[in-house]
Amino acid sequence: MAMEITPYFLAAQSADAKVRTEAEATLRQFQEQGLSRFLLSLSVELANNDKPIESRRLAGIVLKNSLDAKDASRKEHLVEQWMSIDISVKSQIKDLLLRTLGSSVPEARHTSAQVIAKIASIEIPKKQWPELIGSLLNNMTQQDRPAALKQATLETLGYVCEEISHQDLVQEEVNAVLTAVVQGMNLSEHGPEVRLAATKALYNALEFAQTNFENEMERNYIMKVVCDTAMSKEVEIRQTAFECLVAIASAYYEVLEPYMQTLFQLTSNAVKGDEETVALQAIEFWSSICDEEIELQEFDGPESGDSGPPHSRFIEKALSSLVPLLLETLPMQEEDQDQDDTIWNISMAGGTCLGLVARTVGDAIVPLVMPFVESNISKPDWRCREAATYAFGSILEGPTIEKLSPLVQAGLNFLLTAMKDGNNHVKDTTAWTLGRIFELLHSPGSGFSVISPENLKQVLGVLLESIKDAPNVAEKVCGAIYYLVLGYEDAGPNSSLLSTYLTDVISCLIATADRTDSGDSKLRSSAYETLNEVVRCSNIAETSPIIAQLLPVIMNKLGQTVEIQIVSSDEREKQGDLQASLCGVLQVIIQKLSSTDETKPIILQAADQIMILFLKVFGCRSSTVHEEAMLAIGALASATGPQFEKYMPEFYKYLEMGLQNLEEYQVCAITVGVVGDICRALDDKVLPYSDGIMGLLLKDLASSELHRSVKPPIFSCFGDIALAIGEHFEKYVPYALPMMQGAAEICAQMETADEEMMDYGNQLRRSIFEAYSGILQGFKSVKPDVMVPYAQHLLKFIEMVSRDGQRDESVTKAAVAVMGDLADALGSNIKLLFGDCSFYNDFLGKCLQSDDEQLKETAGWTQGMIGRVMVL
Repeated sequence: MAMEITPYFLAAQSADAKVRTEAEATLRQFQEQGLSRFLLSLSVELANNDKPIESRRLAGIVLKNSLDAKDASRKEHLVEQWMSIDISVKSQIKDLLLRTLGSSVPEARHTSAQVIAKIASIEIPKKQWPELIGSLLNNMTQQDRPAALKQATLETLGYVCEEISHQDLVQEEVNAVLTAVVQGMNLSEHGPEVRLAATKALYNALEFAQTNFENEMERNYIMKVVCDTAMSKEVEIRQTAFECLVAIASAYYEVLEPYMQTLFQLTSNAVKGDEETVALQAIEFWSSICDEEIELQEFDGPESGDSGPPHSRFIEKALSSLVPLLLETLPMQEEDQDQDDTIWNISMAGGTCLGLVARTVGDAIVPLVMPFVESNISKPDWRCREAATYAFGSILEGPTIEKLSPLVQAGLNFLLTAMKDGNNHVKDTTAWTLGRIFELLHSPGSGFSVISPENLKQVLGVLLESIKDAPNVAEKVCGAIYYLVLGYEDAGPNSSLLSTYLTDVISCLIATADRTDSGDSKLRSSAYETLNEVVRCSNIAETSPIIAQLLPVIMNKLGQTVEIQIVSSDEREKQGDLQASLCGVLQVIIQKLSSTDETKPIILQAADQIMILFLKVFGCRSSTVHEEAMLAIGALASATGPQFEKYMPEFYKYLEMGLQNLEEYQVCAITVGVVGDICRALDDKVLPYSDGIMGLLLKDLASSELHRSVKPPIFSCFGDIALAIGEHFEKYVPYALPMMQGAAEICAQMETADEEMMDYGNQLRRSIFEAYSGILQGFKSVKPDVMVPYAQHLLKFIEMVSRDGQRDESVTKAAVAVMGDLADALGSNIKLLFGDCSFYNDFLGKCLQSDDEQLKETAGWTQGMIGRVMVL
C-alpha cells in the first residue's frame, strides 16, 4: 500500500528551486489523493535503513507536522484527520515507528521518538494505544537490547510524558515508567547516551511522580539518584540533573527538608567550580526555592489563616552561606554583556537570585550585602565597582523603607557621580540601579521619597547629561526618568516640582529618539515610552502650553514617516516601529489635552490634521501601526465626541479591516474596543454603520479561528452599540442574545482548577453582564418588552455567578449592576420573576457589607430598584 516517495523527498531538498517546487507539489498531491497511504509511506521511509538519511529525515518531519501544529484550530483539524484513518493503517504506522527506535541511524531514532509522542498525545487521553507504555518498557527490561534502542526508548518516554497529562496514566504505569527511567540513570549499568536520555526523561516525568514523592522510601531513592547524577563526569548530564532539581524545588518544595544540606553542598560546589551551564542551573535551584517561599508568604497573610502549605524557610536558614555564594558570582561579568540583551551569564543569574532572596527575607539581607557594596564600590577594577552597584540595586525590593532609606540617601550622590565613571558597564548598571531606586523608593503622593525638591535639579541634571552616553546607558537612563516622573503621578502639589524641568526633559527625550548611533530601535522605543509617561504624569494646569507645542512636533514626525520611500522589508519594519511609537505619543497627548475644558479646544482644532495622518498611516498596511493608530483613533473619538462623525466615511473601511483581522487577534481586540469608543462618542450617529459592525462582530463570534481573548470585548461592545442606538438594536436581538446565552452556558461548564481559564471565565462573565446592561439601558425608555423573554435566563446566570466563590470583584459589580438594570428597565414585567427568586437578598446583603464603597453604592441602588418593582 505504501508508495515510492524517496526521489521526491530528495528532490524537495535540491538546490535547484524549480526541481524543489515540482517535488513539493507532487508530495502535496500525494497527500491530498490519500492521506492514509501518504502517512504510511512516510513511516515506511523513516523506518527503512536502506533509504538515504536525507529522505528519512524529511519524511519524519512531514509525518510529525501531519499530527501537530502551533495554531490551535489547525492542530484540532490534524487530530480529527488522524482519528479518521483506518485502525489497521494506524497500527502499521505505529509498529513501524516503534521498530525505528532500534535504527542504527541516530536521526531516525530521534524523529521516531518525537512522532510516537505526538500520536500518544492524541490517543492516550482517548484511552487508545494502551499497549504503548508496555512496549517501551519492554525495550528497557530485556537485557539483550542494544544501548541505542534503550536511549531512543528513554527519549520517547520523556517526550510522551511531556505531551500527555499525569491524569492520563494509572499509578501502576507511572511507577513502571519512573523505575525504568531512574534505572536508566544508573552509572554502573549504562553509558553516557542512555544516562543522558534517562535524566531528560525524568525531568519530563516529574509531574507524574506526586504519589512517589509522598512515599519516603521512593522519594529518598529518586533524590539519591538525581544527586549522584548531578556529580557525573559528563557536563550535559550534570546540567540536566540540576534541571531536575530545579523542577523538584518547584513541584515538591514541602518534602525537601531532609535533603537541603546535601543540595546546598551540591549547588555551592557547582556555582564555585563547575562549567557555566551547570552553575546557572545550580543558581536557578535557589531562585526556584525563593519563588516558592515568596508565594508561601502571600499565603501566610493574616486573612489566609493557617491552612496554607508548610513554609520551611530554607532561604532564611541558608542566608549566611547563600548570600556570600551569590555575591561571589557578581564580578564574573562578560566584557560585552551590556551590549546584548540575550546574554545570560553567571553574574546576571547571581544578581537575579540575590534580588529574589531580598524579596524572600527582607531586612535580613541588608547587613550581609552592604559590606560587599562598601568594600568594592571604589576599587580600581571595574568588575568590582559594577558588582557592588549591581548588588545594591538587586536588594532594593524586599527590605523595608526604614531599612533602605538611610542607605539610599547616603548613596544617592555617589551613584549620580558614578554616571560619569570611565567604564560603560558601571554606568549601565548605575543607571539601572537609579531606575530601581526611583521605582521602589520614590512616591511623593504617599508621603515618601528619596528625592527632595532640593536634589531633584541635580538628579535631572545628571540624567539629562547621561542620556547622551552610549546607547545601552541612554536606554537605562530613559528607564530611570520613566520611574522618576511616574512617582509624581497623583502626587498633588508635588507634581508641580516637575513642571520647571518639563521642556528640557521633553527636548532631551526627542533628541534621544532621533539618535542614529543605536544599532536597533530599542533606544528610540524607550525614549518615546518615557516621553509618554512624562506627558501623562505632568501637571496639566501648569504644562498645557508645553504639551500643546509638542503636538505639532510629533505630528510633523509622523507625517515624515509616511513620505519615506520603502524598498526593503527591513525598512518597512523600521517605519512601522517608528509610526507605532509616534501614534502612541499622540494618543497620550490627545488624552491629556482633552482631559480639561480649557485645553480640549487644542485637540478639536488639530483633529482634522491628526485624523488625516492616522488614515495615511493605515495606508502603510503594517499591523503594528494598525494597533497603535487604532488606539490613538479611539482616544481622538473620545475627545471629539459627535464631531467624529465626519471621519467615519473614510475611516470605516479600516475599522472593517481591523474587525476581520482574526489572525492578528490583538489588532481585532483593539478595533473592537475602538468601536466602543466611537459608539460612546457618536451615540445614534453611529446608526448608518451599525449593520456592518454588528454583522462583523457576530461573524467573529461564530468563527472557530477567533482567539478566545477577543470574545469578552465583543460582548461588551454589544452593550456599547445598544446604548448608542437604543430601539434600533432590536433587529440584532435574535442573533446577539442567543450568543450571549450560549457564552453564559459555557461559563457554567468552565474548568476552574486552571488559573488561566478562571481569569478568562471572569472576563467572559463580566462582559456578558456589561452587554446585558447596555442593551437593557438602551431599550429602557422605548421598548423594554423586547428583553422580557431573556430575563429569566439572565437571572439564573446571575444566581449561578453569585454562588461562585472564585469570581473576582469586577464580576460581582457587573452582576449587581445588571440586576439593577433589569429591574429598572423591565419594571412590573418581571415582578413575578423576582418574587420566585430568593438568592438576590442574600447576595445583595453581602455586597452591602463590602469594604468597597462603589460596590456598596451599586448594591444599594439595585436593592432600591428591585424594591420599587415589588411594590408596583
